[in-house]
Order: sequence, then C-alpha cells, then structure tokens
Amino acid sequence: MSARSPMSVRFWGVRGSIPAPGAQTARYGGNTPCIEVRCGEHMIILDAGTGIRLLGNELMRNGSTIDAEILFSHCHMDHINGLPFFAPAFVPGNRLRLWTGNLMPVYRLEEVVRRIISPPLFPVEVEIFKARMEYRDFGAGDVLQPRPGVTVRTAPLDHPDGATGYRIEYGGLSIAYITDTETRREDCIRRITSLAQDVELMIFDCTYTEAELPSRVGWGHSSWQQGLRLAEAAGAKVFCLFHHDPDRDDRAMDSVAAAVDAARAGTIVAREGLVVDLLALKNAAGAAQRRNSAMLNSATPR
Repeated sequence: MSARSPMSVRFWGVRGSIPAPGAQTARYGGNTPCIEVRCGEHMIILDAGTGIRLLGNELMRNGSTIDAEILFSHCHMDHINGLPFFAPAFVPGNRLRLWTGNLMPVYRLEEVVRRIISPPLFPVEVEIFKARMEYRDFGAGDVLQPRPGVTVRTAPLDHPDGATGYRIEYGGLSIAYITDTETRREDCIRRITSLAQDVELMIFDCTYTEAELPSRVGWGHSSWQQGLRLAEAAGAKVFCLFHHDPDRDDRAMDSVAAAVDAARAGTIVAREGLVVDLLALKNAAGAAQRRNSAMLNSATPR
C-alpha cells in the first residue's frame, strides 16, 4: 500500500463460491473473497475467504501489532472459511473486531464462528485465537463508525440467508463493496445505487453473464451487465468486477474483461494482488471532467 495514499484497496481473494486454484486461474487468482482497505493508518478487511490467509502472512512479515476491523458481507463458507488460517488471530496483543449485519435475530456472529471452528468441523476451538477478538452484530441499514474518521454505511442485499453491502468513506474518498446479491427487486436496486452514489470505486458481484442468469434465478448473484448499469446510474467513477465464477478460467475472464472495457472504458476486473489508490482514481476522474469541459467550451459557438 502507498503510504501517501489516504485510502487504498488491495485484493487478496476475488473468486466466488469455492476456491479455484490451478494454472488455468493463476492470473486472476483462485482464492475466495478478501479485500484489504487502508483508511490512513486504519485497516478494514472485507470478508475472510481463503484470500485472508495470504493477507495474514504478509502482515506477519511486517511484524507490527495488528488492530483491524473485519466486515463480513455474510457468513456463507466462501466468505468466512479463511478465518481459522488468519495468522494475526493467533498473536497475543493483536486486536480484531468482527462485524456482520445479516444474522440477527436468529443467530449471532460469535455463535457462527464458534460453530465452524470446533470439532468435528475443525480440530480445535475458537479459544486457540490469542488475539483479542470482538464480535459485533448490527442490522443491515445501520451506519457504523468503526474507527476515527471512518464512516461505514450499510444496506441489506438480495441473497439467500441475507447479505450486507458496504460503503466506506474516509478523507473525502469512498468505495462501495456490494457482493452476493441479485438485482431483481426495485428496493434492492435503490439501496445498491444509494451505496454506490458517486464513489471512487464500486466493487460488485459479477459472478454471471446476462446469458447465464435465467438458469440461476434465486442463487443470489448478478451479472457484469447488471452491475455496469447500476454503476452508471450511481455515477461511480470506476466499476470493478468481483466474485468471479470458479468455472471461469483466465482465458474466459480475459473475454469478459474485453467486453466490459468496450462497454465502459477504465473498468477493472479484480485480480489477486491488484492495488487501487482511490485518490489517484479521484484525480484521474477530475482531470477527465476538466478535459471534457474544455472540449465542450471550445466547441461552443460564441
């Protein structure tokens, strides 16, 4: 991460549903969702899929004490299965606050974590963690203030068992993280558009193509075509495809990338290791607007 950037994003896992390792997915990556967001000195981790293991290893190499938020879109396995392998959770002195907005009133996050990290699903129990672990349930739609100067706006999404979309604001910059959702309902479309309004970066669930959707209604995912229309409606500066289908290899992803770039130049297809500087996105968008304005003014008859 650039120390000079007030807000930046790094992708550690971009695949949906199940890990898809191998030579055919090496360029985009096969780990399930995990994104590191830096807001100044504050770290926010979006989801704890298998990509969080790589993030944890990197943090351990740096050797500093970890004080971070982990925001779960929801607790399906592909978004939480890396948590037991997140090395900083085993280090005394580290502090991790875990958040989710889709479980109440039936479940609590601590209950879910204890369930997956215990026999017979896992050989040890959650007490193996030596970091200070805090579990914070909220209702999707709440506004969170997890760290000084950081505002997180939330909204419920359309996914089996529920999911939460996030908008993170810091230092005049913002990102939207909207994954595991369908866009069939007008109320959900309004919430997504609101979360993504004028953000520098909109990260969106693009598991399927438009042609694939009819056979996958009710599965809880969207197409890149749907996401692109929402990004346009919201005025998002840069649109990012995320939560790639595990059956889509690098060559197929290249085809998707070419199609979406032709539809909206500058669109990003998430891949492991990609770092995005939000201030650079804002500055680039501002420069483009100034160029367009200058061209318009020069073409206007006087």
